[in-house]
Amino acid sequence: MDLTSSSITDGTPIRGEFAFGIPDEETHLVFGANRNPGLSWSGVPDGTRSLALICHDPDVPTKPDDVNKEGREVPDDLARTDFFHWVVADLGADLRSIDAGSFSDGVVPHGKARDITPVPCRLGTNDYTGWFAGDPDMEGRYFGYDGPCPPWNDSLIHHYIFTVFALDVPTLDLPDIFSGGDLRNAMEGHILDSASVMGIYTLNPRLAS
Repeated sequence: MDLTSSSITDGTPIRGEFAFGIPDEETHLVFGANRNPGLSWSGVPDGTRSLALICHDPDVPTKPDDVNKEGREVPDDLARTDFFHWVVADLGADLRSIDAGSFSDGVVPHGKARDITPVPCRLGTNDYTGWFAGDPDMEGRYFGYDGPCPPWNDSLIHHYIFTVFALDVPTLDLPDIFSGGDLRNAMEGHILDSASVMGIYTLNPRLAS
């Protein structure tokens, strides 16, 4: 399989148009346009009965002590973990593209509804669900795409990996509300092929300059 993007050039910075947070001189960050990037894929193998899509950032700090704190920077040797930004199951096997902005066009406090999709599919929750837990202005279940917003004081540039999976089943055995980890587990043993494209992003002015 081959995956390309009309919005992201592989290995290069992601534009603020596709980010949840963009730099701001006074407050460090403000909400971005938060549009999902456009994706297209080809070479789907014979026998594919459905597709799935994941976007994840493998560079998220595991300890919040230094995150977004004035006068401090998150060390680059801190242990990192995956943060899921987009989790989609049961896409049609004949689908070959997703238009930019079709799954997300703006930040929605408390999260977007899961039943509003441009194509038939099942949306999982992304990890802003946990990130905003306890914040009365933002907490909720975040379905669909919500883009990059790494710590503005992180010493690492973050990588955002978009992957489309070709699967040998028409639908996956998933709970009603599922996460990126749930989707990965459900796909085990059913992946015929996959393809990825990666963009990078930072809110740290030292790294962006």
